[in-house]
Amino acid sequence: MVLREKALAHNIRWMQRFVDERGLALAPHGKTTMTPAIFRRQIEAGAWGITLATAAQCRAAYREAGVRHLLMANQLVGAGNMAIVSALIADPEVTYYCTVDSVDNVRALSHFFAARNQTVQVLIELGVPGGRCGCRSQEEALALAELIDTCPGIQVAGVEGYEGIIHGDDLPDRIRAYADELIATTAALVERGLTAVKRPVITASGSAWYDVIAAAFTESGARDRFLPLLRPGCYVAHDHGLYRRAHADILARLHSDPGDGLMPALEVWAHIHSIPEPGLVVAGIGKRDIAYDADLPIPLRRCRAGGDDSALSVNGWTVTGIMDQHAFIAVPADEDVRVGDIVAFGSSHPCLTFDKWRFIALADENFRVKDYLTTRF
Repeated sequence: MVLREKALAHNIRWMQRFVDERGLALAPHGKTTMTPAIFRRQIEAGAWGITLATAAQCRAAYREAGVRHLLMANQLVGAGNMAIVSALIADPEVTYYCTVDSVDNVRALSHFFAARNQTVQVLIELGVPGGRCGCRSQEEALALAELIDTCPGIQVAGVEGYEGIIHGDDLPDRIRAYADELIATTAALVERGLTAVKRPVITASGSAWYDVIAAAFTESGARDRFLPLLRPGCYVAHDHGLYRRAHADILARLHSDPGDGLMPALEVWAHIHSIPEPGLVVAGIGKRDIAYDADLPIPLRRCRAGGDDSALSVNGWTVTGIMDQHAFIAVPADEDVRVGDIVAFGSSHPCLTFDKWRFIALADENFRVKDYLTTRF
């Protein structure tokens, strides 16, 4: 796996500028890369902190990247996971949030942390009917907050949501309505005196709709009353499929020049292993190497192994199938292709490519390796 350093640096700057220009804050989702060196670059560029999905991920970000603001966009469940967080929040420099959406989880958190004379700060998760986690209405969210107000060892610090589970027609309008509900719920918590922090958190957004969430947060004045955190993660590596399409839609909604957007930074390289028949080549790349849930890998370029490194054409090349360690590629029948040729592939959905690699080559524009980055999945 190869990360192009120029594109990586560009993407980090691009998203930080997007957030800064709107007076918001950025907590990029670290589950995409789980790469401490990338976390450090994001923090150095101005990110408020890092979003994670599990207690173990939070510990890795803290220990190996020095991240002190940890937003766990998930419920904290189980004594082992709570013990990890207990050790983290023992550091007075650490700010940690997790989400809650149930009475049982609230009581378990209260019991665990109160027994240790600690207080865990939580965000009420607001979901949607038929969606994933989260309270299904503002009334349910407020009732949960009222319970928390009576429990030791736990405090409400704001509201969390995720718009990526919303489906159907008129998605921009649906997502804007959901963002407005997040804002209204956060305001209601404040009005009832149910938040324990001076500046309550309001947070949402994945990598496909952050522009709509950002518009809601800015136009409503939420940024002036709350701490508005956006959480996109895939932007840092971008891709050649799912998020390239989503980003094109974002740029269209923003009326921005498509040439001014994010750049794909991630590639996976593999050799051609076999040319068993005209029009078919088999490459040594498979489900263990690259994401395949959204789209199959996309051939980008190739070169001869051990010789001239000039790019050869992959026009007309299409991955038609993928197995654990092999990809089937349809090519023109008269293609000048040889066993041993090296092919660079783009991916779709970078989260499920990063997790397949322990070490990542960081390369310049001439594909000279400048460093190796270590992942911590």
